Amino acid sequence: MEQRKREPIWTKSFISISLTQFTVFLVFYALLTTLPIYVIQDMNGTEAQGGLTVTAMLVAAILIRPFSGKLIDVIGKRKTLFVSIMVFTMTTFLYIGITEFIPLLWLRLFHGLSFGLFTTVSGAIAADVVPESRRGEGIGYFAMAMNLAVVVGPFIGLSVLQFAPFQVLFILLSIFMISGALSAFLVKVPQATEAIRKTGTFKLSLHDLIETKAVPIALISSLAALSYSSILSFLPVYADATGLSSAASYFFLVFAMAMLLSRPYLGRAYDIKGPKFVIIPCLFIFAFGLVFISFTSTAWMLLVSAAIIGLGYGTLLPGFQTMAVQSAPITRSGHSTATFFMFYDTGIAAGSFIWGLVVAKAGFQQLYLISAVVVLVLIGLFYTYQAKRQPKYAAKNHPV
Repeated sequence: MEQRKREPIWTKSFISISLTQFTVFLVFYALLTTLPIYVIQDMNGTEAQGGLTVTAMLVAAILIRPFSGKLIDVIGKRKTLFVSIMVFTMTTFLYIGITEFIPLLWLRLFHGLSFGLFTTVSGAIAADVVPESRRGEGIGYFAMAMNLAVVVGPFIGLSVLQFAPFQVLFILLSIFMISGALSAFLVKVPQATEAIRKTGTFKLSLHDLIETKAVPIALISSLAALSYSSILSFLPVYADATGLSSAASYFFLVFAMAMLLSRPYLGRAYDIKGPKFVIIPCLFIFAFGLVFISFTSTAWMLLVSAAIIGLGYGTLLPGFQTMAVQSAPITRSGHSTATFFMFYDTGIAAGSFIWGLVVAKAGFQQLYLISAVVVLVLIGLFYTYQAKRQPKYAAKNHPV
């Protein structure tokens, strides 16, 4: 067991897929933050049209995910990675010449397809190249690429726009994507993790679209995403309404720092002591952070809540993703990852709509209190799920 623990995580393939993931999400979040401004200011569009540029890409990503696993089976993970990253890169270049809303909306839909395919295969490859005995820790580190991009992407996007027009930003993001594509070509996928491809038939069945064994934990993750979307979608508006807009710019920075500082310990704890030891305390901390933010009235309270939520929620995404991958054979890691993100993305998208209705009727304080209640319910669901899964997990991951 001690020898397995010492298996390296930071191999060339793991570093390369993490750098590619970081680049893709940097571009994703930079565009997520700036495109609504582009639509309103440069295209004379409405706020609703600006929001559509965000929704269109997420919807396209959700729609492609069920088919991603089948595509991975047909052409393999490495080829799927190359196809998706090249299409994502070329699509990024197309923003430079877009000056009207309808072409931009179609571009966002097309961009979302490559984004959904890439994030599915990148997550599957990351799980493959990490040693099984350190999978929780490894996927936790891999998730840090996305967590850093949440901070760096909007920062670069908004900073560039202070000094240059949008076309300069689009050119810069396209250059970033070239480096990300080059990193992808350094990734080697273990041959043993590639699924045996079916020949002679291209029929789609439920087995081809989703990994049913991953559905329970994916459904649980969608509820966590539902609660997190109250932060992702409404924190800036909430901060502005409470006169804390200046402090809000530091919220996700503190959030990311808390996440990064806790990730090494919690990732190792996941592998050594199992998911229940990590996930359940993190759910309680996440719920407490949501309650705390509902009573926030000063800048220091807002930043403290950012640290609490970063500590609690930051480990949930990689933890749930690891459980989804471990729920099925490693040759089905693409399907497991696709199923996981299909439910997770749906939770984010649904939350943005549901919490908007709650804010309109009850206000921000009730929004975050209800979000906390959802997390508390989630604790019971996860405990029940884990109680049924624990004997199998212990036998597989903690042999005597």
